[in-house]
Amino acid sequence: MKSNNRHSGGPTAALLVLGATGAIGRGVVRAALDAGRPVIAVSPDPDGLRALQGTHAHADLYTLEALMRDEHDAAMLERKLRNLDRPIHGAIVALCSERERGRLLDGSASELRDSIDQGVVAHLALARHLLPLLAQGGRAGGWVIVDGPGGDHPWAGYGHRSVGAAALRMLARVLHEEARPRGVRVQLLALDFPLKTEANAKHACDQWPDARGVGRRAIALLDRVDHAATDPIVHCKGPCKYESQESDGGDASLASRCFEDARRLLGALSPSHKNKNDATHSPSPLSKEDAHDPPTRR
Repeated sequence: MKSNNRHSGGPTAALLVLGATGAIGRGVVRAALDAGRPVIAVSPDPDGLRALQGTHAHADLYTLEALMRDEHDAAMLERKLRNLDRPIHGAIVALCSERERGRLLDGSASELRDSIDQGVVAHLALARHLLPLLAQGGRAGGWVIVDGPGGDHPWAGYGHRSVGAAALRMLARVLHEEARPRGVRVQLLALDFPLKTEANAKHACDQWPDARGVGRRAIALLDRVDHAATDPIVHCKGPCKYESQESDGGDASLASRCFEDARRLLGALSPSHKNKNDATHSPSPLSKEDAHDPPTRR
């Protein structure tokens, strides 16, 4: 267990962040601390937790190393949190993990099972053991799951991701109903685009959300100030950018290239287009090379 900023007086209710050292988790922690909220950050990554503490050395941050894979891990985490004897006013779960690209039919059934265990079953185990902590003492806490794209429509090349995301959305809907009697609201914040990070910022499209903006949106759901505060599934359709974040140089050109790629793809799929001023079909504006070559990925 790693901690800093021990409290003199009574314990202050904290925001629980599960998966705090991942790209989204770090953004959630930063958004919460920027808003002056105490945070309990949980992750199985000790180096990541130390880095998180170093980044927020003077913040009201308590870090906790714990695995979050299954029922046993969830029960161990519950005991650790109860031993803290600190109230929790809400939880944000960001267990999103990077997955290798590949066709579902090219992988084994056990690989899909492992993916669902990690991306769905782990969420149920955590909810079973930790939701009672949010309802403890009559508090009406919130439980927000943050998940990436691919759950509503198949994501080409990431079939395992789409299957797991669709199952997680249904799990969130069921938990949303079953947690109501306990006074806890369960929701899933679904990102409609990949996350923009420092690693992919130069190649990301402008509409991709950034982690701190996602964190602010998730916290807004907990505070019931979001416009869709009562829905079990809330889509993050916009860029979710943090207000004070400056855009990287060349954002306009990045957006332009994204739109150009879309136009090239549509042109490649259509042998010709209709000229509004002529009843006959005019040739496609794409060159022969453009018509046959796939659009460049950026």
